[in-house]
Parts: sequence; C-alpha cells; structure tokens
Amino acid sequence: MFRFSLDKAAVAAGASVLLASCAAKAPPPPPPPPPPVAVVAPPRPLPPGGASPNLVVPPVDATGLRYSVNRNITAAQTVWNLRSAWNVAALSCHEPRHADIVVNYRSFLKAHEKTLTKANKTVDAEFRAKYGNSFIAPREKYMTEVYNHFALPPTMNEFCTAVQAMGRDAMLIKPAELEAFALRSLPSVEVVFDDFYRKYDRYRMELAAWQAKYAPPPVPLSLAAPAAAQDLAGASGSASAPRPIS
Repeated sequence: MFRFSLDKAAVAAGASVLLASCAAKAPPPPPPPPPPVAVVAPPRPLPPGGASPNLVVPPVDATGLRYSVNRNITAAQTVWNLRSAWNVAALSCHEPRHADIVVNYRSFLKAHEKTLTKANKTVDAEFRAKYGNSFIAPREKYMTEVYNHFALPPTMNEFCTAVQAMGRDAMLIKPAELEAFALRSLPSVEVVFDDFYRKYDRYRMELAAWQAKYAPPPVPLSLAAPAAAQDLAGASGSASAPRPIS
C-alpha cells in the first residue's frame, strides 16, 4: 500500500515536470503588423503650355472635328483668315528664329495686294448678303474671334513655327494661286490648335483622376442660419427687410 502511493506521487511529479517543460516551449507572440505605407502623391497635373486651368475648350462635332472660326467658311474668307494668321504672327512672334515672318509677310502683302483686296470685298459682300446693311458689326465681331483664336498664348510657339513654314511656302506662289494655297495651307496652321485642345482634354482627365485619388475631401458647408438672423426671426416671427439709407 505504501509503495503504491509512492509510485503514484512519482508519476504525478513527472507529469508536472513534463507540463512545465511544454509550457516553456510555447511559441512567441506574433510580431506587430508593419506600419502603413505612406502614400506619396505625384505632382498635380498642370495645363499644357501654362494655360489657364479654367480654359473653355471648343466642342467637337459629330464628325470628330472641333469647332473653329476657320472651319466651314468660304474660299474668300479662308484667304482673309490666312492673311489674319500671318498678321498675328508678324505682331507676336519675336523669337530670333522667327525673324523672317515679318519680312515674308511684307513681301506677301505687296505681291498679292490685288488678290487680297478682291478677297476682302468678297467677304464684305458675303456678310452683306447674310446680315443686310448692318453687316459691319457681325463681320467685325467674327474677325475679333479670328484674331483672338490665333493669339491664344499657350499655342504661340507652335503657331509661330507653323505660320513661318506656311509663309516660306507662300513666297513661291503666284497671285492666281493664292486661293488654292490658302485652302490647303490654313489647315496646317489650324492643326496647332487642334493638338493643343487635345492636350488640354487629356490634362482635364488626368486632373480628375488625380483629384479622385489624392485630393483631400471637400469640407462640408454648414447650412445653419446665422445666430443673429435666427434671433431676429424668433423675435418677430420673420426677418424684416433692411431700411434704405437716407
């Protein structure tokens, strides 16, 4: 009986040692999660050519062409608008590499004086047929739009280069060829603006994506009425209109 009790105690002691050994080998706690990766926002997209971020871009029609004062116009108007483009370039393109724009423009005006005068009179007749005797004001308004179109600041470098190339080609034509030359050459100037507006559309898409991902959420505006207005309304039932200053 005594021996059995002793063996039982020994077994119990061994079990305790075994449990203690197992407890000492328990796995360590998992490491803490890594800190969140900081999101570094790329630079905010900027308008092409330093343009205004609020520039109004002409719409694109069903054919995929963008509205322009240089599209869907008569042959005489095309000649006159080509002259207008050259005039803007002569006044605005001051880089030394564009120096021949002014020289060639003067030569162009002298060589094609009669043809340009005829084109101008034809444009007058076209506006008179459309607007009657009050045609001068709409024609001047349209020509202001033409000059403003060509003088768009973000496109000036490309515009000057395009007009310079066109002007060099114009030195080789005869007066009888001016209309055909204008019809094929004005689009080579207009493409400058098409390219710019495509870049501007892409900028707006990139800006919208950047704002959706990186811009802070807008601060909600409180719709509560000012306390003074609430007190005034509560005192009289409605706010009275301010008295005029005498």
